Parts: sequence; C-alpha cells; structure tokens
Amino acid sequence: MNGEAEAVPELLSPQNARFLLDSTEAFLFDCDGVIWKGDKLIDGVSETLDLLRSKGKKLVFVTNNSMKSRRQYAAKFNSLGIAVGEDEIFSSSFAAAMFLKVNDFPREKKVYVIGCEGILEELQLAGFTGLGGPEDGKKTVELKSDCLFEHDKSVGAVVVGLDPYINYYKLQYGTICIRENPGCLFIATNLDAVGHMTDLQEWPGAGCMVGAIASSTEKRPTVVGKPSTFMMDFLLRKYHINTSKMCMVGDRLDTDILFGQNAGCKTLLVLSGVTTEAILQDPSNKIQPDYYTNKVSDFLQFL
Repeated sequence: MNGEAEAVPELLSPQNARFLLDSTEAFLFDCDGVIWKGDKLIDGVSETLDLLRSKGKKLVFVTNNSMKSRRQYAAKFNSLGIAVGEDEIFSSSFAAAMFLKVNDFPREKKVYVIGCEGILEELQLAGFTGLGGPEDGKKTVELKSDCLFEHDKSVGAVVVGLDPYINYYKLQYGTICIRENPGCLFIATNLDAVGHMTDLQEWPGAGCMVGAIASSTEKRPTVVGKPSTFMMDFLLRKYHINTSKMCMVGDRLDTDILFGQNAGCKTLLVLSGVTTEAILQDPSNKIQPDYYTNKVSDFLQFL
C-alpha cells in the first residue's frame, strides 16, 4: 500500500473518487485491459479521459506492450477517436532504447530483437542498429551434423519483448549472442505472463519469450518495463510532479499496481482486464491497491 494507507483496498465511491481527483495532478494509465482490449476501446474511456483533461489533469500512458512504438501507439489512439501525443506515451519499446542510451551502449554495437517493429523503430530513433524482429519470423533452422549456426559477433545486446512470430531461429540467435558475444546484454521489455491481445481472451505475454531465453542462457534479464522504476525515472524528469500526486491506473497487480507502489504513487486497480475481484481478494495476494473499481469510466458516475 501507498504510505500509511490501510491494507484493505477501497472500492471507488463518490467520496473517495473526489478525494483521488483533488489530490492527483497526473494519472498514469496502462493500456491493454484498461483503455482497450485488442483493437476495441473499453466503454466510456474516451469520455473519462476528456473529463480528466477538463479538470487540468496530466494524462500519461505507460504500457508494457512493446509491439508498437510511441508513434504507432499515438496512431492507434487517434484511430480510436482519442487525441494522444507521442510525448504522452511511455512504452516498454521506448524504455528499452532509452536504457541503452543512458547506459552509453556503444553505437558500433548492434541489438538483436526478439519482438516486433515497435522495438526496432525506437532503437533506430535512439541511434542504434537493430537486427531481427518480424523479418526473422520467417527464418528456419537446419538441425544436421556439421551445420554451424552463424550469428553477428557485433551484437552487444539482445532485447526480448512480446513476439507473435517467435520461432526456433530467433531463440537460437538470441541465445548464442548472449552466450558467445563478450559482455552481451540481455534486456527484457517486461515479464507479463499474459495480455489482452484481442478483446475476447488473454494470450501469452512477453514473459514466456523472456523465460525461454533466460532458460537457454541461464541468465536473468534486466527488465525495463513495469514494475521496474526505470520508466518512472523518465516520467519524473519530464513532468517534475511529486509521485505522491500521481495515480497509477492499471489492471495488473504484479506490474501496474506494483509499479505505482514502488514509486510512491496512489494506485487504482480496474477489473476490466487481467485481474478479477476473486484474484484481488485471494488471501495469497500480497499486492493491494489503494482503490479498485470495475472500469475506468466509473469515474463518470462519481464526479
């Protein structure tokens, strides 16, 4: 829990919703399961965001989904009728590129990507050379004697994110770079087990792709997405708002809510995505938000 708040989360109500609004300058929103499911906007989201903006609140969208770049996410928001600028979006694809930049990753080194176009685009914008990605989804391997798997020895980092086209070729390429290229970094965009890739059901998340490489290399990755505070460091540098005046809104306890708690933010869990009320109230669950509600648009009936 945040600060001295009680261990039991409060169901959002007219009273505490007003307090939350008045005490918060910036609302940080996860996207999958909070704003949309797949390509379908969750009911009432657009009106809720408009209401918060009309009250002078900063809105920031912090997503672990690395499939898209900030530019591509801004385009998705706009296609769904919500005006969001690239500078309001902090994706794990962007975080991976920024991690390399702030740690002075050598420009002459390359980055192998097990993931989608979003990571490759953010790497390019940051001045790095990316390899792999969707293109390698079409490649196959030959498992025969005297067949040596060739790889680029100038790869200095392997970034693993959500990859719908993961295959044995990519697993071998990432594994051999980390195991054989001296000092090669192993970076994970996130460890999410599942996610709402479509509106009707959950799909395997980046965590299973990261887990495969962690197993084959016997190494633990550096995680740049939630609940790591790496993205929060960038938010604080940009907005200069005290974290006690921020509220993280998400559908996952182990990423969104923990991310907010680690940084000292208020936290609001919505039950429109991965986490159900049964999971929240299960005695084995040790991560408790400050508040919870069914969906983001519940704000509309309370304010």
